[in-house]
Amino acid sequence: MKPAQTLLDALVSQLLDATKVNDSVQVKPAAVLWPDATGEWTAVQTAVRQRLPGLVTLGAYQPQHGQGPAIWIKCAVAGALNGYAEEPHPFVVYLPHVSRADLRAIESCPRDLQPLAELQYRGLFWSQANGKDWTLNAFLTSKKGGLGLDVAQDKATQEALGQALAAGVLLDRPLDDLNGRQINAEWLQSLLAPNPTRDLLLWMNDPGAAKAQWDAARWNIFLKRCKADFGFDPVGDGPLAAAERLAKGSGKWAAVNELYRDSFASFPNVYALLLSVKPPQLELFDDPASLASYPLVNEEREAELRYALASYGVLAVEDARKAILKAEKDHGARRNWLWQRMGLSPLVVALGHLAEVAERSSQLPTGSDPNQLAGSYLEGGWPVDAAALRALGAVQTKADLDAVSAALRAVYLPWLEESAKRLQDALMASGGFSTTGTLADGTPGPEQAPDGVCTVFVDGLRYDVAVTLKEQLAALGTATLAARWTSLPSVTASGKAWCSPVAHLVSGDPADQAFEPRVAVDGKPLSVHHFRKLLADNGIQPLDTHETGDPSGRAWTESGDLDHYGHAHGVRLARDLDAQLAQVLERIGELQQAGWKRLRIVTDHGWLLMPGGLPKSELPKHQSATTWGRCAVLKDSAHATPLTFGWSWCDAVQVAYAPGVSCFIAGRDYAHGGLSLQECLVPVLTLEVEGGAAATAVKVEIRSVTWRGLRCVVEAESTAEGLRVDIRTKAALAATSLVAGVKTLDGGKANLAIADDEQEGAAAVVVVLGPGDEVVQKLATTVGG
Repeated sequence: MKPAQTLLDALVSQLLDATKVNDSVQVKPAAVLWPDATGEWTAVQTAVRQRLPGLVTLGAYQPQHGQGPAIWIKCAVAGALNGYAEEPHPFVVYLPHVSRADLRAIESCPRDLQPLAELQYRGLFWSQANGKDWTLNAFLTSKKGGLGLDVAQDKATQEALGQALAAGVLLDRPLDDLNGRQINAEWLQSLLAPNPTRDLLLWMNDPGAAKAQWDAARWNIFLKRCKADFGFDPVGDGPLAAAERLAKGSGKWAAVNELYRDSFASFPNVYALLLSVKPPQLELFDDPASLASYPLVNEEREAELRYALASYGVLAVEDARKAILKAEKDHGARRNWLWQRMGLSPLVVALGHLAEVAERSSQLPTGSDPNQLAGSYLEGGWPVDAAALRALGAVQTKADLDAVSAALRAVYLPWLEESAKRLQDALMASGGFSTTGTLADGTPGPEQAPDGVCTVFVDGLRYDVAVTLKEQLAALGTATLAARWTSLPSVTASGKAWCSPVAHLVSGDPADQAFEPRVAVDGKPLSVHHFRKLLADNGIQPLDTHETGDPSGRAWTESGDLDHYGHAHGVRLARDLDAQLAQVLERIGELQQAGWKRLRIVTDHGWLLMPGGLPKSELPKHQSATTWGRCAVLKDSAHATPLTFGWSWCDAVQVAYAPGVSCFIAGRDYAHGGLSLQECLVPVLTLEVEGGAAATAVKVEIRSVTWRGLRCVVEAESTAEGLRVDIRTKAALAATSLVAGVKTLDGGKANLAIADDEQEGAAAVVVVLGPGDEVVQKLATTVGG
C-alpha cells in the first residue's frame, strides 16, 4: 500500500483498496460494507464522505447527510436515487453499532437490518485479514492491512484514542508524526488539550463557563491533565487552592505563573482570586521578592506609600527629599512586579519620577546672565520638569493625586521658585533677553526659512515636552532640537507672531494692552484673518486643519491643544499629555505623507504646572490696567515694580511680572506669561524627512513575523546591539503598545505576547527600537496572523 500523507488519507485509501477485484474472475462488488460494532468510527463519517461521495450511513433518514434506513441504502446502491446513480466507485455502506456477525446470522438479523443482509453476497466487507471488524486500535497497530504503528494498549490510551478521533485532532495528523513514536495517553491528551496551562487559567477565570464551553471528553481530559501535570484536582481542590498554587509559582505552576504574567488581560477574574490569597509569613532569611506574586502585599504597600507621600507635604525641602529617596529604596522594586504592568501600582510608578525630581532638584540652573542660565537648564534642568509631569501623570484617583501632589510640591516648588528668581535677577541685571534667535548654534529663525519648509505651530509646547516629541519624531526622520527666547510677556497673542515667518512684518502700539500686535505696514490688529492674509501675501501658505498645501513652497499650520487643555484642566494635562502629542504627531505625519521634506515645529510659550496652585502675589488694583495670571499691564500713572519690562513688540507698554513663580490670581495650577525658564525658553524642532541619521545609523531587516495564537515571534537581522521589539497600533507612539512587555532582540529573535486577547485581528505594526528607543524599522502585521 502506498503510504498516505495523513491518517485520513490512509483510511480513505484502505476503503478504496477494498473495492479492487480481479476483473477477469470477479464482478465489480455492489458495495463495501463497513461494520462497526462499537460505533467508534462515527465521528469520521463527515470527513470521509468529503473524499468518498458514495459513502452512505445506516441511521435515521437524513439524505442531506448521506444517511438513511436500510431500504433507503438499498435504493441508493441500486442507483434508484438522484445523486447516487453514477458513482465511479462502489458504494461504501457504514454500519454503526452493527458487527459482521450481525449480518451473517440472517435468521436472527434485526428486521430493520435485513434488507442489507444480501449485500454481503454481492459486495465485500472491509475487515481485517482475520475476518474481524476494523477497530481504530486495530487499524493503527496491525501490520497486516493496517498502519503498523506503536500504540500503547493501556486503558487510558484506548480511551484517549477514541476521544482524539471524536475531537478531530487525529485524522489530519501526518503519518510521519505517527511513525517512530509511541502513541500513548499523554501524547494524545496533548493533542486534545494542546495548552493545559492556558486551560487551567481559563478555568480559574470562570470555572462554570469553562466547563460549559468544553464537551464531556474535553472536560475529562482537563481533569486528568490537571492531576497529572499540576498535582491539582479542580473538582476536589477548587479555584482558591489553584490561586494559592499560582501565587506560589513553584514546580510546574511556574509555567502557569509565567503565562498569567504575559497574558493577564485574557484572564481578568483571576486577580480577584489571587487577592483572596493570604501571603506567607517571611522567615528571617527569606527573600522579600517571594511576595511579588501576592496582590494583597502590593495593595497594602500602595496604601502605606499613599499615607507616606501625603505626609511629606509638611516637610522642609531637604527632609522631603530624603524621605522620597528613602521611600524609593523601600518600594522601588515593586515596579518590576506584575501588578505595576496591570496598572495596580500607580503610586510606586509615580514614586520613581518623584525620586528623580528629588535628586535632580538639588542642583539649580547656574549662570550670571539669561543665556548662561538657559544653557544650564538645557543641560540638566528640563528633566526635573519632565519627571514632575510624569509623576503627576502616573496617578488617576483623587487620593493618589493628592498624595503625589503633596510630595511633589515639597521638593519641586522650591526649585521652581529659586530657578525663576535667578532668571529674574539676571534679567534685571542685563535689561532683558537677547533677541538674536536660537541659542544653540545660530540656526536661522522662522522668518529666514527657505522654500520647502512647513512651519507647524504648537500652542504651549514646553521644552521638556518637546524633548518627548523629538523622540517620537525619530520614526519619521531626523529631528533636531534647539531653543530660543520667546517674546515678553510669554502669552499666545504676543508669542505666536514672534515665532512666525512674518515676525519681521509685525509691530506693536502703546494702545495694545491685550498684547495683540499689529501688521506693521497698515497698523491693522493681527487678528486671525489679518495674520493669515499677511502670511499669504508673503508667499506662505496658511493651511487649515487637514490641508497639506504645496510642498515645494513654504507653509504655516497649527496643531495641538496643549495650552487650551492646560487652562481648562490644570493638573490633568500631565495625565493626558500623550494624547495631546498624538494629535501633533498625526498632523506631522499627514504633512510628511503629502511630500513635505522639512518641517519646523515652533511655539509661543511654555508654562508652569503646580498641583495645589501657584503661590499668590499681590499687585494693587489701582496700578494695573489689565491683570493676567503671571503679568499685568501697568497704568501710565503707576510706579514700576522691580520686575517691570517693556512689551517685546512695544517698549512703551510696561508690563509688571509676578516674582518667582507666584501668580496675581489665586488658585491657578496652570499659568504662563511670567518670567521663568519654563515659560520663556521655548523649543524649535526641525524634522528632516530624508537623509536623516536616525533613519540610517542602525540598519535592521525584519526577516519574519510569525504568529502562534497571541504570541508573536519576530526574527530580525542587524549588526547593532541593544535593539528591542514592540508591537503597536501606531509606530511612533509607545503608548499604543499591545504587548505585555517589550522584548530584547536576542540572537536575532524576540518572542512577544499580546496582553489583551480582544486585540486579535487588529491591525498593528511590529517596530524595532534602537538604543535610544527610537523606531529604526517597522513592519505592518495583524494580531494573531
